[in-house]
Amino acid sequence: MVQVDADAVRAAQAGLEADQIDVVRLGYADLIGAERGRDLLVSHFARTVGHGVAFCRSVYGTSPLGGVVDIEGGLSDGLPDVIALPDLSTLKPLPWEPGVAHVIADVFNPDGSRSEESPRNVLRKVLEEFAGLGMKPVIGPELEFFVLEQAAESASGWRRYGEGTGNVYTSGYKGDPENTLLRALRQLGDYGIDVVAANHEFASGQFEINLWHGDALDAADRAFRFKAAVQELSRREGKLATFMAKPFNDEGGSGFHLHFSTWSEDGQALFDDPQGRDGLSDVARHAIAGVLAHAPALTALLNPTVNSYKRFGPDTLAPWLIDWGLDNRSAMIRIPPERGQASRLELRLGDASANPYLGIAAFLAAAYIGIRDELEPPEKLEGYGYDTSKAQQLPGDLKSALDFLEDDTALTEMLGKRFVAAFVAYKRDELERFSRWVTDWEFREYSYHL
Repeated sequence: MVQVDADAVRAAQAGLEADQIDVVRLGYADLIGAERGRDLLVSHFARTVGHGVAFCRSVYGTSPLGGVVDIEGGLSDGLPDVIALPDLSTLKPLPWEPGVAHVIADVFNPDGSRSEESPRNVLRKVLEEFAGLGMKPVIGPELEFFVLEQAAESASGWRRYGEGTGNVYTSGYKGDPENTLLRALRQLGDYGIDVVAANHEFASGQFEINLWHGDALDAADRAFRFKAAVQELSRREGKLATFMAKPFNDEGGSGFHLHFSTWSEDGQALFDDPQGRDGLSDVARHAIAGVLAHAPALTALLNPTVNSYKRFGPDTLAPWLIDWGLDNRSAMIRIPPERGQASRLELRLGDASANPYLGIAAFLAAAYIGIRDELEPPEKLEGYGYDTSKAQQLPGDLKSALDFLEDDTALTEMLGKRFVAAFVAYKRDELERFSRWVTDWEFREYSYHL
């Protein structure tokens, strides 16, 4: 049986009541990173969460359109429960909903063991392996997204907000005529998830808000909250914020870049070595090699949708090949120019649709394998990338990426076999549904002449 610290919950309830908060929103990430949860009255908070809040395990296998994919321990087993317990260290008031606080839940099986499908637990499992090496990973997430406004003339009902060309790296009304970004930045700043900066990105209606780096689990929590919060704030304004990888044919996609360094338990930056090649330590080089070696499998978790692979290609500034380079944005792994405590890797592989917990867990798992096995990377990329004679190409579609994930025994063991089985089953169902769906491209291509 699982339960929370009764004294800690009672203290939390008293603090909430003193702050005139009467509702706690208990939330956690499903397999695709969407938030699942429940609103709880503070007046009964301690009693309600004392032994956890039950949810059907098959919520992990629920598709965006409401279908239920049969994962292990789910539909075929009679739709049993998992138990969500609040991590009280994550309790935060929601600035845009007075009287409401948010708390992230940890998810357990009824017998008290961790739910293997829980993305937060998958990341925890990887971090425990790093702890065995005496290392603490630090992650800095960067997320791009599009804001859309309603448009009756559009087939989807939406169009890009603030249409205009060439507004990359601008701020203010020029690319954001209603100043939505500034309002969101202020609200997110008050939320306490360590956002630091915002700007208009390359495409019309595309924005980026930067999160400060931190311990890997904290960074994943903040990225998860960030995505949910951006979507909520847009809904409040009658708009749609989407982290879809590539929503439009005539514009580029949205990335999820991850900056990674690892530190010793006594606070030493383990990627820095002034005497090392390119100023990098052996640990950094091993980490690079691990990520390159497992990149095909990583793609399934960092580019997890059918749509993701339409973001890839030459001259897209999204990776296409499995390579690395020094301060080179055409490479899959970029090594920023800073050294010393700022020495780090930037993985540019992910797109914004990735589940932050799973994307970070997969990245770190591959790096861990490289460090553990002391792998060595190939020669770094020189000049502009996208030359297939220089490096292997990444998987070109979701099916191929899932095949690589299933075949990557070392990575699968790091992430957990039951989790990987659930994720692959969920995504193969997505592929099957897509294969049967008639797209607008097919109608446009065939209907008139055939």
